[in-house]
Amino acid sequence: MSNINTTGVDPTNMGVGRAIAVLTSGGDAQGMNAAVRATVRVGLYTGAKVFFVHEGYQGLVDGGDHIRPATWESVSMMLQLGGTVIGSARCKDFQTRDGRLKAAYNLVKLGITNLCVIGGDGSLTGANIFRTEWNDLLKDLVSKGKITKEEAKASSHLNIVGMVGSIDNDFCGTDMTIGTDSALHRIIEVVDSITTTAQSHQRAFILEVMGRHCGYLALITALACGADWVFIPEMPPDDGWEEHLCRRLTETRNAGSRLNVIIVAEGAINREGKPITCDQLKDLVTKRLGFDTRATILGHVQRGGTPSAFDRVLGSRMGVEAVMALLEATPETPACVVSLSGNQAVRLPLMECVQVTKDVTVAMNEGRFDDAIKLRGRSFENNWNTYKLLAHVRPPATKSNINVAILNVGAPCAGMNAAVRAAVRIGLIQGHNMLAVHDGFEGLAEAKIEPITWNTVGDWTGKGGSELGTKRVLPGKYMEEISLNIAKYNIHALVIIGGFEAFSGGLEMVQGREKYEELCIPMVIIPATVSNNVPGSDFSIGADTALNTITATCDRIKQSAAGTKRRVFIIETMGGYCGYLATMSGLSAGADAAYIYEEKFGIHDLETNVEHLVQKMKTTVKRGLILRNENCNSNYTTDFIFNLYSEEGKGVFDCRKNVLGHMQQGGTPTPFDRNFATKMGAKAVLWLTEKLKECYRHGRIFANTPDSACVLGMRKRGLLLQPLAELKEQTDFEHRIPKSQWWMKLRPIMKILAKYKISLDTSEHALMEHVISKKPPVQMTLTK
Repeated sequence: MSNINTTGVDPTNMGVGRAIAVLTSGGDAQGMNAAVRATVRVGLYTGAKVFFVHEGYQGLVDGGDHIRPATWESVSMMLQLGGTVIGSARCKDFQTRDGRLKAAYNLVKLGITNLCVIGGDGSLTGANIFRTEWNDLLKDLVSKGKITKEEAKASSHLNIVGMVGSIDNDFCGTDMTIGTDSALHRIIEVVDSITTTAQSHQRAFILEVMGRHCGYLALITALACGADWVFIPEMPPDDGWEEHLCRRLTETRNAGSRLNVIIVAEGAINREGKPITCDQLKDLVTKRLGFDTRATILGHVQRGGTPSAFDRVLGSRMGVEAVMALLEATPETPACVVSLSGNQAVRLPLMECVQVTKDVTVAMNEGRFDDAIKLRGRSFENNWNTYKLLAHVRPPATKSNINVAILNVGAPCAGMNAAVRAAVRIGLIQGHNMLAVHDGFEGLAEAKIEPITWNTVGDWTGKGGSELGTKRVLPGKYMEEISLNIAKYNIHALVIIGGFEAFSGGLEMVQGREKYEELCIPMVIIPATVSNNVPGSDFSIGADTALNTITATCDRIKQSAAGTKRRVFIIETMGGYCGYLATMSGLSAGADAAYIYEEKFGIHDLETNVEHLVQKMKTTVKRGLILRNENCNSNYTTDFIFNLYSEEGKGVFDCRKNVLGHMQQGGTPTPFDRNFATKMGAKAVLWLTEKLKECYRHGRIFANTPDSACVLGMRKRGLLLQPLAELKEQTDFEHRIPKSQWWMKLRPIMKILAKYKISLDTSEHALMEHVISKKPPVQMTLTK
């Protein structure tokens, strides 16, 4: 790959003669270190000088030793640490013009004209004020004789790029802020632990989570643990909510549940704008219902701990994008924030985002709560709507006489049960009868079919594996039996949750329609596999959980290697022929290389990688981490690569190998997988309900058009249904992967962060987008 790319710009020279400073400000958030590390390494890769500013804006004002040059090695081993290594402080001095004058002086003296700020809305607003005053500050410094005219001319323009680091996810325009996913990990760990003790004693638990004036953490927690009620500042409960709440809790108990969970955001208010607190709720439930009630305020636990895989990848991707945005900025470009929308990197004008964020507060203060939810963005609104669907509705008295069957196919993965739960409950709310099929297509053929109820799936959200049971068997050889059972049980629609087998099994069922009329019913496939190899979706349920498992293991292995020094670990990951897990865990664990099937490699590449490690052992970072996808190459096996590295590294480093195996399929689902699965399950059944209305002819269901059998997937920014027949063209069936995969474009980032001088294609750009001009809504979005 040449170093010149399509734009004719050599990215390794883009930053020559430029200086970038990076600082973290405001409340800390897990993943800030990943962003700092990426900013430093990509900055150095482009030839720029990079400086750390210690202790946030305070360091910028105090200058001196607080602003220090950053090196490649100085950001090593930072990826897995929570908080921010370079320190953060809430700074009063920077809020005064005098303070900003000192900061400007410190930057000019070091020749720094590019500032990368990682923090919340307050920190980013401060950066923008600094930028707008920059020219005046320089004039003052020249007139006071602090700097020369030449120095002022050399630093005539200040570029600013922001990354939002905040566990609250309260910054409008960005789907996910750095730290939010990790905070959810901490919360869900606590909720899972509390659930077990609450069930032992039949208790009601009230949990207060952080988020200031934003209800995102509370809302996602409620979705991810199936809470009975959630209080969020954006949508206070209607008057008379006390009766409603007590009625709901009693109904849950009477239905056989042994616990109640109520989630409260710390900024929760009633319609009058008065706070709703844990203690208030505890008194209410204890006095009115006599339930044994406990309240827990989570506090700073949520900010702590190691960042999740998602936050590390997010921080790393944002760091790369921030450096590119800084180096491409002109005096005319507005200060921007880099962010994710779906899985797309985007650049947004900083002040537009700040404005919309302020608009939310205004809407809440004026009692325009529907507007507040809309202003938070489509992702927030969809989460709220899904929560309302699942929590606030009772199954109707009138039945639809529709029978919907649900099955799991392929290998088990975390999150399958959450999808089943959402599908079952939404189905019951629509008035359908829901049927559980055990053991996949084989169970459909052997009539392992039974009704599944509201309460059966009550606590399934947090359960790993597959409660229904799953098999890899395809339906092809059972068509006769399957069609008989569809007729016998009067099944009108199918929800098939699983991996590549669910996809190819769905295709076989569609082909079977020619011969068996019973198969002419609507079907929807929900991708669920650790491999993330189902065509039609950028993500599949279960992949995030597997990624976190691999990342946690790599962290421990790196720690061991750092202790012994001069050691290289070779780790084999799952994924079939799909390199998603190897690549993404490579990014989140800071690997030196990740071998995958999609990117062909030969003996020369292996030689380059070994030489790279030999050079690395001469630095202070004396350890290596190599990931290998299980099927990346039938000849270059894990043993072969281990032997090759051991031989070539003799006297320089020694090697160890680990095959991670089935631990990657187990474990409790991460918050992302719970939330994603819940939305997918709900959306699938809502779509089937509409499809069934279309296909109802002369008193029966008949569906044989291509669009009556679809994969429900996440594409770029929204949930999308695509006919199986169309996706067939986009699939490599021999290797069970989609022909094109979005995450391949992240591989260069991994290599650059591992110090390879390769070309970063800067032609595929995140363009500046606007937040304020109201565009027509695109399909339902979904992020974490």
